[in-house]
Amino acid sequence: MIKIKFISLLLILVLAAGNLFAGGGSRNGSAGAAQLLIPVGARGISMAGSSIVGSQGIESIYWNPANLSRGDQNTNVMFSQMNYIADIGVTYGAISANIESFGAIGFSIKSLNIGAIEVTTVGNPDGTGQKFTPSFMTIGLTYSRLLSDKIAVGLTANYISEKLDLAQASGFSFNVGISYRNLANVNGLNFAVVLKNLGPQIKYDGAGLYIKAISDDLSRPTQLYKVEAAGFELPSTIELGLGYLLNFNASNSLQLNGVFQNSNFYGDEFKLGVEYNFDNIFFVRGGYMFMPELDSDSNIYGVTAGMGIKYDLGGTMLKLDYAFRQTKFFDSSHVFAVQFGF
Repeated sequence: MIKIKFISLLLILVLAAGNLFAGGGSRNGSAGAAQLLIPVGARGISMAGSSIVGSQGIESIYWNPANLSRGDQNTNVMFSQMNYIADIGVTYGAISANIESFGAIGFSIKSLNIGAIEVTTVGNPDGTGQKFTPSFMTIGLTYSRLLSDKIAVGLTANYISEKLDLAQASGFSFNVGISYRNLANVNGLNFAVVLKNLGPQIKYDGAGLYIKAISDDLSRPTQLYKVEAAGFELPSTIELGLGYLLNFNASNSLQLNGVFQNSNFYGDEFKLGVEYNFDNIFFVRGGYMFMPELDSDSNIYGVTAGMGIKYDLGGTMLKLDYAFRQTKFFDSSHVFAVQFGF
């Protein structure tokens, strides 16, 4: 019965995504709310975003909400900081809890620190002396549940908030994930499907959309007219992942992941990741992502790498992770993450 439910859910997700992602590469760069595509967490980034399969616990909230319920600890806290392109800072925090017979719930928040920007106008193209600070934030609520020892499902509801001086936009998006462990009864063979950033269009509003208009014949005084902003679609994606956990002995293992991602506003992406685990204490990771449909300059990211340690502090599990992502045209990204499990 569980397998029938899993297959039904999988078919629904794939069929629902068929029309949504058709011809995605022909609309490159025309989606909004691009902040949803910025990854978080050092482990997933160091594996080139291929961890929708092997992630578990609180680190999986962004990558695959289904795996939140696979965490080892009942309560978890995570904090991550990344220096993104163009000196943008990405701060991420999350907290989760496993509740017996109910499932796992998680709360997350991601914020972009862009810094102050000079206000310019037609009359003052070099600046008015004033500055404004853009605000981009995503707040998520996640629920995940194990349907069996092999199958897990999860859903994240995100509140999206963007503000540019006197104009702002807000809306909601949803991530849906399914993961299957030991596929075809092969120990260590795992499969996952994730649909991300599904939701209605969003558009900007606010006082910043009002403009002054003056009649040519001076038949009426200066008046304010509001520009009606066009709505924009969310950058939805579907990801299919396959992974294999190779155990050499009790102290050494290797996680191999491969992910195919299709987007409604970008070209297809293929992500490969690997993680070496020594005694469940020390981890070394690497990855690479490529897009065969697009030219080499379209993909500004290159090799990813990272490492991590996991240590038991006497009932409290501490995890420290670092990731490096090679970037063209900009400074490469460095990501630091810390987790506590109780």
